[in-house]
Amino acid sequence: MSEVLLVTGSSGIAAATARLWGAHDRVFIVGVKEEECRLLTAELPDADFSVADVRDEEAVRGSVAACVERFGRIDALFNVAGISARSLGDGPLHECSTEAWETVLDVNAKGTFLMCREVLRVWTRDSHKGVILNTGSVLARHPQREHFATVGYAASKGAIEAMSLSAAAYYAPAEIRVNVIAAGLVLTPMSARAQGDAHLLEYVAQKQPLTHGMLAPEDIAKAAYFLLRRDSSPITGQVVTVDGGWAVSA
Repeated sequence: MSEVLLVTGSSGIAAATARLWGAHDRVFIVGVKEEECRLLTAELPDADFSVADVRDEEAVRGSVAACVERFGRIDALFNVAGISARSLGDGPLHECSTEAWETVLDVNAKGTFLMCREVLRVWTRDSHKGVILNTGSVLARHPQREHFATVGYAASKGAIEAMSLSAAAYYAPAEIRVNVIAAGLVLTPMSARAQGDAHLLEYVAQKQPLTHGMLAPEDIAKAAYFLLRRDSSPITGQVVTVDGGWAVSA
């Protein structure tokens, strides 16, 4: 039977994973940009979408219900939707603005929480086995002072890690798996600032030597695809780092 992936986000890693999954199975996209969702859906043989802000409980509930109504089930959830709050004042702890802290935690941590909770309510109600993959960041465990001192962003990704591991322990007896993929710096709309900084690009080429710079969205998508499929069924409660060598490079 064709499996159903619900993915949040409609660009970058989310889009790359939707394309990879959608070549063989069904995809439901949840994003805030309707036209982007529509165009991505049109690329895929059997897909649909819902426009929703992951911070909105009712919108999340409606999107999950729409996916179940459209495809009859959800087999895998990939939470990708997230933001950087640098433009709002994220930075070193003593400089981080309250607005940046609250906003990045609201979108990244709360948004992931709300989507996980709603899908888990469906699975526990229906005694359905499934897999959740949440998006963390290499910065949660391997910070970098000079270029990436964004404490709010790091905290939001650390919260996702802690929540995911706690959930993995609780739901393992029900054969529901929960993992995190901790990405390095990836060529996505969110990394536009870094992409336009020659000095920073030179640093990333050294910090991520396996990819000689930023990872492609497809690099993360391939790892995500494995973790979301049944082939990875013994794996739960893990933070899988896909970072081009960031964590082990000076």
